[in-house]
Amino acid sequence: MKTRNNSYIGVSFIILIFGIIFIPKIVDRIQNNDIVRSDSRSIKIDNLITDSEPLPFLEINGEKKKVPAFNFINQNGNRITNSDYYGKAYVVEFFFTTCTTICPIMNNNLVHLQNNLKNYKNFGIASFSINPEYDTIEILKDYEREYGITNESWHLLTGNKDEIYSLANNGFNLYTASGNQFVDGFEHSGYFALVDKDGYIRCRIDELGNPKIYYRGYIAIKDKYDVDGEEEEISMLQEDLLKLINE
Repeated sequence: MKTRNNSYIGVSFIILIFGIIFIPKIVDRIQNNDIVRSDSRSIKIDNLITDSEPLPFLEINGEKKKVPAFNFINQNGNRITNSDYYGKAYVVEFFFTTCTTICPIMNNNLVHLQNNLKNYKNFGIASFSINPEYDTIEILKDYEREYGITNESWHLLTGNKDEIYSLANNGFNLYTASGNQFVDGFEHSGYFALVDKDGYIRCRIDELGNPKIYYRGYIAIKDKYDVDGEEEEISMLQEDLLKLINE
């Protein structure tokens, strides 16, 4: 019992000395506005970023891969081109409104990103319909309301089907196809691409040193894993997107 009492006295003495030395300094820093959020919580945590390494460019044959020019109509009847996204970091997806499989998951994930990043003005999303004959301006507008899309730079895009499929399969290498053999008449990869403010596709490097070009959009962030044990990548996408936003 005596040893325990001596320990308490020792600890109390250390706390007293700490208070005498450091508390006045902390008070002084507060009064002079020297303490900022990054003193108590790192910049990385504030920005939801776990490392400070720049996000690499996707390079093909030694050249940075840039988004091809595109020109389509959005849910408000406005013409939108790739130039409208300059100055914004943005996510690209290919979807269709009558999809009953992965599209609802994909777009709920994007709404999650939208809501988490609502204070960032230089963030957008480009959603290209792979069923443009059905997905008219009016249909896309209804879809916007249904999913609670509020980001002014989230454009649901429709237009010439051949041009959209060329953009998907050749421009982004995101598989897209249509036919009666597919559920709902269409098939697509369910991945998201990430584009920086200058229109270049960016990605992270995996543990083997290979570029991880796309992000799984078809696994709900709330579920963490799908039935096959694959992990959601929306958390990863948000982290990388913030890096581009803050560049």
